Amino acid sequence: MSWPSRCVSRLPSRGMATGIAFATTVAIASGVHAQASPNWTEPFPPFRIAGNLYYVGSKGLANYLITTPQGHILINSDLEQSVPLIRASVEKLGFRFDDIRILLISHAHWDHDAGSAAIKKLTGATYMVMDGDVSVVESGGRTDFQYGTDTAMLYPVAKVDRVLHDGDEVKLGGATLVAHLTPGHTRGCTTWTLKVREGDKSYDVVIIGSPNVNEGYKLVGNSAYPKIASDYERTFRVLKSLPVDIFLGAHGSYFDLEKKYARLKEGAVTPFIDPVGYKEYVAEREDAFRRELAKQRQGSQ
Repeated sequence: MSWPSRCVSRLPSRGMATGIAFATTVAIASGVHAQASPNWTEPFPPFRIAGNLYYVGSKGLANYLITTPQGHILINSDLEQSVPLIRASVEKLGFRFDDIRILLISHAHWDHDAGSAAIKKLTGATYMVMDGDVSVVESGGRTDFQYGTDTAMLYPVAKVDRVLHDGDEVKLGGATLVAHLTPGHTRGCTTWTLKVREGDKSYDVVIIGSPNVNEGYKLVGNSAYPKIASDYERTFRVLKSLPVDIFLGAHGSYFDLEKKYARLKEGAVTPFIDPVGYKEYVAEREDAFRRELAKQRQGSQ
């Protein structure tokens, strides 16, 4: 896989966001959340994964840029303090940050969507969110079933411009992404799929939202989210049904980002093609869910 040329996109600028305005937006952010992992804000080299799909995230939080002649799509906004890092990564690849036309997220937790208000302001991007997560996004986390009363998990509200539903397509400049509802982790947790071309081959890409059962999640008798267990069941059915060549996710740890990037630097061709690793990851996460569910059911008897 070759590195992209530094051919800067020349699309019309969206808005009058200047460096001063950008710095001001970051400066008024609410600060670092107490529970943030250090690698969430640790810079990671941006790189091309395959075709028009690029990695522009940190070591711990994954962001993806899908480039097109009509503008670009960004998946995940991460923490408020992540926005300058994402911008720097996009620009290091030779693209303009304010050419981002569409902003998507994997799910409505502050480590993946707290920077959305800032990115919308800076780029004018259209913000699209799965229906089950819209209320959480537009309340700045306050309607989240698990973390809504935890002030450390709250963030600036952001208006959703398009409400997505399971199976909806997001299209821009010849690129098509499909939104798959994979709930449980959040009500609107979204797994994204798309096709990319590398040379004369086409690859199925899966970007997993999250299949994880967080510490403290109540799977049995959850009055705030009664369907949580059955929603997780649905998620694993969906994940196991998806065709996959390139395995990615909302955190680099899901798909061994660091190891695969090291292989890329050593000259490996498309090391992110990993259907076996995808199946193993999904199976392991499903097993963890079922063990936790059995444990909670036993404890409730």
